[in-house]
Amino acid sequence: MLYINPKKFLSLAQSQVIIDVRSPSEFSQGHIPGAINIPLFDDEERKKVGTLYKQSGRQAAVLTGLDFVGPKMSQFVKLVDKVSQGKDVLVHCWRGGMRSASMTWLLKTANFNVSTLEGGYKAYRKFIREKLGEEIKLMVLGGKTGSGKSDILYLLEDAGEQIIDLEKIAHHKGSAFGDLGQEIQPTNEQFENNLFDALKKLDLGKTIWIEDESRGIGFVGIPDLFYQQMRNSVVLFLDVPKPLRVKRLVKEYASFDPLRLENAIHRITKKLGGLNAGLAIEALLQKDYDTVADLLLIYYDKAYLKGLSLRNEKKVFKLSVEDEDPEVVAKSVLEFFHNNKNLTDQIINYESHIS
Repeated sequence: MLYINPKKFLSLAQSQVIIDVRSPSEFSQGHIPGAINIPLFDDEERKKVGTLYKQSGRQAAVLTGLDFVGPKMSQFVKLVDKVSQGKDVLVHCWRGGMRSASMTWLLKTANFNVSTLEGGYKAYRKFIREKLGEEIKLMVLGGKTGSGKSDILYLLEDAGEQIIDLEKIAHHKGSAFGDLGQEIQPTNEQFENNLFDALKKLDLGKTIWIEDESRGIGFVGIPDLFYQQMRNSVVLFLDVPKPLRVKRLVKEYASFDPLRLENAIHRITKKLGGLNAGLAIEALLQKDYDTVADLLLIYYDKAYLKGLSLRNEKKVFKLSVEDEDPEVVAKSVLEFFHNNKNLTDQIINYESHIS
């Protein structure tokens, strides 16, 4: 049986098919992006085998496991044949134990070329968390709520820059309103897996643009060491006038269900202040969305500026923005980035430190 480490496993995964043989609930909690779940045991079967192992020992658990798996063996082979489409197969379970060994044996018997992840998914998780803690060259795009940073990020990508969109990976835009219009958030474990998957597709020797974020994005959290890198990186702060930001927020959020908007305001009442929260809800009921956004920015602006003030001021560069066209702003960002010697010196010095 060929066991390979996580680095080799992920390299081969670019051209081979990953079969995750863990139970459906394990897979839902977190899995390698792109993996296909063909569970050796379903959740109930896994529970029974585990209980039997604790109460009656390994032999009893193995025999019961074989009773569960035996009738499904031909189905497993057919499923793998269908999803692999002639490609070689990569197999893993939780920690590289009997489940992956059993599936590997079966597939080899059926003439598949199979490699198994040494240490299983547990080893993969250890590997990616270590990788997410390694130093890389980040360029943080900052700005108060409503500055249009996400739009600009993608225009920078169109211009040839590398980006990581944390909000897209998290399925959340970060604020109390951040879940509106988004898919259900992944688990925190899956968020980390997806973040690593996005990073490994980039050239880590070059600058990666990333939007300034709080540690928590909805219900998921940025890994500690990665977040610390963001906090220590150079920031290009877009100073956008409040009226432009109000206009952008109204355009983005006014079409959502008023009840959901009201519930979001209630969630930040303590931070916003009872008076301002009440005024915002009253304005919402009157469909005065400009006033709602203006009031909410009282809290969000204060919170963002507090976070910005905790950074190394020598690493914060301000770019005043007067145009509401994201394409114009993105062009200004690139010009500022490439022509500002103090900023590029910070990047070069950081690059020297990590090389």
